[in-house]
This record gives sequence, structure tokens and C-alpha cells, in this order.
Amino acid sequence: MIAYSEVSAFTETPGHGNRAGVVLDAAHLSRQDMQALAEMLGAPETVFITRREGTIARVRYFTPTQEVDFCGHATIALGFTLAQAGQWPDGQDLHLDTLVGRVPLRLHTEAGVPRRVWMRQPSPTYRDVPATLRANLAEALGIDHRMIHRGLPLAAASTGLWSVFVPLLDAVILDGLEPDLKRVHALSDALGVGSIYSYAPMGVNRFAARDFAPALGIPEDPVTGSASGALMALLASQGRLPVRGERACGLVYQGHALGTPGEVEVELELDGQRVTKVHVGGCATVEREGVWTPPTPATR
Repeated sequence: MIAYSEVSAFTETPGHGNRAGVVLDAAHLSRQDMQALAEMLGAPETVFITRREGTIARVRYFTPTQEVDFCGHATIALGFTLAQAGQWPDGQDLHLDTLVGRVPLRLHTEAGVPRRVWMRQPSPTYRDVPATLRANLAEALGIDHRMIHRGLPLAAASTGLWSVFVPLLDAVILDGLEPDLKRVHALSDALGVGSIYSYAPMGVNRFAARDFAPALGIPEDPVTGSASGALMALLASQGRLPVRGERACGLVYQGHALGTPGEVEVELELDGQRVTKVHVGGCATVEREGVWTPPTPATR
């Protein structure tokens, strides 16, 4: 039997934030087993530790339909679960070996109690999105192209998983989106990204967001850690985020439209306008635990 946890990331309130499955010992699970457990849990992503040596762990991430290279909220959930289980050595950073490289984790505690996990995401990369697709993206989101913000970047970016970032004029438009998920899926495939991520300004460094990822088997992701980091890196790289010295920070509010609000904190390190490091942080809460028996070989 395999022990698992269901953890809500980017919130301290059960039922809010973004749910992830967490398996701390998946050394003997096959890829088919991991996919079956992820499908059974039905969380947007489930993370599995397949090998661990000291402070280094090899991990894999699965949506209910496929394996993905990286997932921010599941990484936060994993770090918090390890800390709660007493498997995070005091005062040390953990390091996750993922398909996009090694991801360091840092734990913030208060009076010895785990409060927040910070992950340093892979270096950001960016791609332009053809201006001719602006109307197509608007139609896929169910809005007029005039509702797209012209002063903020519309582009693709990644800190481990590619998304197209579509800026909207305000949070009211964002909350009212009724996307055509078939169109969103088709555009995601055409642009080689995992999701279409819409965002709207709520202050100089605060944004509301919604993330549609039917191409990954997720109609709408409640709260997206990896994309939040990529968004802030994209904004900073284009001079759209206040920078003090060589640092910038921001906050993303997501999940309100689904009734599962969460908050993602982002801190950036810069060299000029080049983002050199992306740190994404959040809290989490373990909601339930269980055990699962892999299907026998004859039934797989």
C-alpha cells in the first residue's frame, strides 16, 4: 500500500488554494502506477518522490491525464508535507531534481512551526506571441479584443512550464471570463504552451489571475505557482514591475472565481532588467491522508 496526502497550497484555509496529491515514497511505483494514483486523486497535480538521498530528492509530477515537467503548487505542497512529517532537516535547504533541473527549497518557520515554503524556480525564458493572435486569444477567453490591456505584456514565458500571458484591463473582466476551452486547448497546442494565463492589475505589483490549462487535462487551475513566477519575471524584464536595488517582489491573487482563493508571493533578483533568480513562496495545509493499493499487473 502507498501512503499519500492531499494538501492545499498557497493557503492556510482548508478547501482554498490549490489541491495537490503528495507521495513521499514512490520508489517502487511504475509510471503507470503514478498516473493511476494521480487520476484517482483528481487533483490538478500529484507529486511523487521516486528517490531520496539526504537533502536531494528526485520527483515526478502528474496531472490526472499526463506527466508534466514541473508544478509550482505541488512543489510547495511537497515541501510543507515533508516539514510536517519531520523529514526536513533543521536549517538546511532541500533540493528537488525535476525534469527542468534542480529546484532548491527553503523553509520559513515561526517558533519552530513550518509556515511558508520558498522554491527557486528555473531561470525564466520568454517568447513573443504574434500580434495577429490577439483577437483569437480574446475570442477563446470569451471577450472582445478591446478588453486586452495594451500597456502590459502579452507574451509566452516559462520558469518550468510554458504559458501565454494575456493582460486584461481589470479584475472585473477577469472574473467574468467564460472561456471556450476547446479553443483554448487548440491555441495552447498551436503555441506550444501548457496554458493560457489571463491576468489583471490590482496595484503596482499586485495582480489577479486565472489559468486555463485544458491541454494538460485541467480546465482551470485554481492557483498556479510556476506561472506566477513566470508572470513576475516577464513583467520585470519589460520594466513593468518596481525594482529596488537589484530586487523586485509581487503578489498574485488567484482562485477566487472558483471559490478557492489563494495567494502566491514572488521575489525576483535582477541584473539590470535581466531576471537572474525567481523565488516563489506560499503556505499550505495538509487536508487528509490515505493509502492506495496499486492495481495488480494483470489489471494494469
